[in-house]
Amino acid sequence: MTKSHALEAKYKTEEKAKAKAQLDAEEAPTKTNLDKLPNPTGWRLLVMPFKVKEETQGGIIIAQETLDRARAAVQVGYVLKMGPLCYDDKDKYPTGPWCKEKDWVMFARYAGSRIDIDGGEIKMLNDDEILGTIDDPKDILHAM
Repeated sequence: MTKSHALEAKYKTEEKAKAKAQLDAEEAPTKTNLDKLPNPTGWRLLVMPFKVKEETQGGIIIAQETLDRARAAVQVGYVLKMGPLCYDDKDKYPTGPWCKEKDWVMFARYAGSRIDIDGGEIKMLNDDEILGTIDDPKDILHAM
């Protein structure tokens, strides 16, 4: 085999490998950001805290101290995932679950564990740390 044929064979092999890798990547199911988050175990819930807007509609940037006070005053979050045992205890929850996935909930200021992720944080809460459900978190925040 001449040197040019060897290089040509190597090039074809590399091209086949690239084409196969691309095909495998296209066929593989893509993970959403929600799939990448940890799955709560037991009676825990994964909640994404509501993020207060840092700028008014008129374009005024809100001071950090004011933002911190607003975040501390009301702890609200969106239920992303629920563990398999959430609200499963019929003695503790005779009327059924207090919330479900995709609900906006209120919880205590220091409840749960914080998990820092790219772009913010999420919280892991126990099912009994939910204080209530709300329709829209903007309804209970102070007007700024």
